Amino acid sequence: MRSFLRRALDDPADADDLAQETFLAAWSSLGRYRGQASFRSWLCGIAWRKSLTSNRARGRERRRGAAYAVEGAAACPDAALDAARALSALAPDERAAVALCLGADFSHAEAAEALGLPLGTIKSHVQRGRAKLLSVLGGSNE
Repeated sequence: MRSFLRRALDDPADADDLAQETFLAAWSSLGRYRGQASFRSWLCGIAWRKSLTSNRARGRERRRGAAYAVEGAAACPDAALDAARALSALAPDERAAVALCLGADFSHAEAAEALGLPLGTIKSHVQRGRAKLLSVLGGSNE
């Protein structure tokens, strides 16, 4: 769970907090689990929904603080990108699909269940996300 959330989110500390919140939420709603999806897909679905809620809250917080913030120095364009920065360049849905399918060895179907997205959408998110990561990191597509 932590691994998925750390790949899906920008901040590892937020990911750890959300992993704990996910397990607490799962524990309290365990009676609602019907076994239609795998347990890990059910848990990752809870985690994904919690991360979306957290991202919305952080966005509101950033917008409120933007009026008071002082712009920092621009990041150096020559700096080498690592995998975490490359992942953060992906859209949230793409990042989650890539994190589950490529990082957590979920099948496309399991990721679709966990994220509540259609199977075709997951497949295209993974394909596009992988291509973007490879272009950013300078890898080959083979």
